[in-house]
Amino acid sequence: MTSSEKFTALFKPLQIGDIMIKNRITMSALTRNRAVNTYPTELMKEYYLQRVRGDTGLIVTEGILVSRQGTEWPLAPGIWDDKHVEGWKNIVDAVHQEGGKIYAQLWHVGRVAHPDAPEQKLSGTPVYAPSAISARGGKFRHIHGVPGYVTPTAIDDPRIIIAQFKHAAVNAKRAGFDGVEFPLGVTTTMPLDETIATYSYFITEADKLGLSYFALYRYVPTDQFHVSFEGVLRATAHDVVGTFRPYIKNAKVIVNSGVTAEEGELLVREGHADAIAIGFDFITHPDLAKRVAHGYPLDNVPDIPHLQTNKASTDFATGYTDYPFADL
Repeated sequence: MTSSEKFTALFKPLQIGDIMIKNRITMSALTRNRAVNTYPTELMKEYYLQRVRGDTGLIVTEGILVSRQGTEWPLAPGIWDDKHVEGWKNIVDAVHQEGGKIYAQLWHVGRVAHPDAPEQKLSGTPVYAPSAISARGGKFRHIHGVPGYVTPTAIDDPRIIIAQFKHAAVNAKRAGFDGVEFPLGVTTTMPLDETIATYSYFITEADKLGLSYFALYRYVPTDQFHVSFEGVLRATAHDVVGTFRPYIKNAKVIVNSGVTAEEGELLVREGHADAIAIGFDFITHPDLAKRVAHGYPLDNVPDIPHLQTNKASTDFATGYTDYPFADL
């Protein structure tokens, strides 16, 4: 059996919202830290264009901050002012010219921001969260020592943050993005039964709004969100797709976290997913979709020290845009 025969479901086009994507292999949001002073760059454009040229069905950008926040990463991009819009439009236009499709993932990091981070200081606001409960742990690449997460300030009016997301979504539309994605629910602190009740209701109601898709993030033991912290597991093993897929009646379903092409083919064929999202392998293989289509291995070696970067670095291309394409 040839590779094209093996992956017939993955390489069928798919209507998502008001766009058609060429195949069902999508690239999930991947924090890469190359946005100087929060603004998109020409190097970032090349990074996304490489993945378009590799036949990615849909690209979801790295998390884009909706406002200044003290993130764990000093070079995360934003989309709150006109210069951001201009920078992202430069990228989006180039992606479209190459025939690609791209969504913006909009991001507010909430309680995992830090008041001593430069961007948080510039914002002039506290570290906000729904309630004054601190997250466990906390490492910041640009703050001396290991300060850990702080107890956040419970926000009096959540409409403040909602307005920031709305403003960011309007800016994303101005930049020409094909859509926006919100990150949501990966690191909740609710017990499992409350989580199921909450998200079952949320998905049922949100599915009535004409959304493009839901991305279901599976439990994978080796994922950074699921490993133990100080001897205590950070997550509960649970069949996320099995639990929540039945509540989605209208939107498409994209399954994320540890999905291989082989498993993705089965998920799509059996109706558990309409598409799959791949993360880490897209860092090391800009031509991932082409490799799958032609039966080539995903054998590029990860450059772990340069997965992300910091303001002290001057070589942002290393480990970012220097991964080789297969000789197809």
